[in-house]
Amino acid sequence: MEPLLSLRGIEKTFREDDTDCPALAGVSFDAYPGEILCIMGPSGCGKSTLLRVIAGLEAPDRGSIVIPGISGPGEGSAAMVFQDDALFPWLTVRDNVRYGLTVGPGKTVPVEETERRVADLLAMVGLDAFSSSWTYQLSGGMKQRVAVARALAVQPKVLLMDEPFSALDPFTRRDLEDEVIRIRDAAAGAGQTVSVLLVTHNPEEAVYLADRIVVLSDRPATVRGVIEVRLPYPRNISDREFVAVREQVTLMVKR
Repeated sequence: MEPLLSLRGIEKTFREDDTDCPALAGVSFDAYPGEILCIMGPSGCGKSTLLRVIAGLEAPDRGSIVIPGISGPGEGSAAMVFQDDALFPWLTVRDNVRYGLTVGPGKTVPVEETERRVADLLAMVGLDAFSSSWTYQLSGGMKQRVAVARALAVQPKVLLMDEPFSALDPFTRRDLEDEVIRIRDAAAGAGQTVSVLLVTHNPEEAVYLADRIVVLSDRPATVRGVIEVRLPYPRNISDREFVAVREQVTLMVKR
């Protein structure tokens, strides 16, 4: 299978107070169509910086990002969901999801297609009954569903998620982890194959969700290793095989 995303030798250094602060030191890996790829590593190692580079929000100093059919990042190739849902409180749920289709690469989508796409996405994330609600009326988990729907509206090839559930209670978090898997499968069923790259500090979350886990080293980050999770969905966190993979991930992150 051909990669949907290829990173080769990504380097990034920030300049702070006349001092170079290297964040990424040659990160290389591939992501494949329909794959959920979790990115882990020590705190502060550059995971969020890496997602921002892929999204086109930061420019790499060196290296290449290749998404077939896209000449460069930031051209509708990738969409990002942040830890903070980053919704617009002055817009309704429907208008938040529609927003990405009114600016940037999505602004050429015809009105009829825009409305159909927004309605389909709200139904996909289970929020069609809340389309006219204001975001302050929603729970934290519902807000993150809106953020995911807004990101998917531009039909990205890569969905980037930067610790999207870390501020949620454990029960809502598990519900939304299941939602990520369901949305990935539903998107594929609708002909919109998307790769999900999700940053997390939680080994259990990574093993619960991922097809593969990329573990980064301490800053400046390189790829320490890639762990394949060969467990069928749905996954049971109490299974012996699950626990074994979780321990393998934990040891590699701490190494």
